[in-house]
Amino acid sequence: MSVKENLHIIQDQIAKAAEWSERASTEVELVAVSKVQPEGRVREALEAGQRVFGENRVQEAKERWVGSGWRTEYPDLKLHLIGPLQTNKAGDAVALFDVIQTLDREKLARALCKEMDKQGRKLPCFIQVNTGEEPQKAGILPHELDDFYAFCTQECALDVIGLMCIPPVDEPSALHFAFLRKLAKSIGVAGLSMGMSDDFAQGVALGASHIRVGSAIFGARD
Repeated sequence: MSVKENLHIIQDQIAKAAEWSERASTEVELVAVSKVQPEGRVREALEAGQRVFGENRVQEAKERWVGSGWRTEYPDLKLHLIGPLQTNKAGDAVALFDVIQTLDREKLARALCKEMDKQGRKLPCFIQVNTGEEPQKAGILPHELDDFYAFCTQECALDVIGLMCIPPVDEPSALHFAFLRKLAKSIGVAGLSMGMSDDFAQGVALGASHIRVGSAIFGARD
């Protein structure tokens, strides 16, 4: 199927999951994960009207969106950083992206604060939470969230609008989505970035404000 057809199918699934949870589908933002996808497939998504995209790496995203001229061609583009961010790339990230979804440590919070002040860009951020407490995975541990949120918002004056998680592959996603929703409620943020190609409908049903979908839109990565 074409990228356009895939987008229609996903939007229909979003609508059904939102209806099930008595929400409007417009409350859910579809972030098309374009990392390492061929230019042709991304162009198809743009031509189909998709304007929100997620990228993992700063340099790769810069080459794709600035180098191609798409940033200028599509002024309503919104780019989310959904991969780990090194502090030495904070300046480039603030200049390129519109949303940072992977805020996960104090050093990074300080670097983003400094760059946002320097560039005059106040980007909304999500705190990445390691809900499964997996040692190999990035993200704040759940018991550290309260203190980290206070640090980000009070000491660094960052605009933290929500939480993001990537559940363990061998555990039910729904359990982690429900847990993330509970954590978000406890600190008083509304944004929930949860759900990918295999489980985005569950994410929407459990309150996701953002879902990050790649292969279900573009097909398997080459």
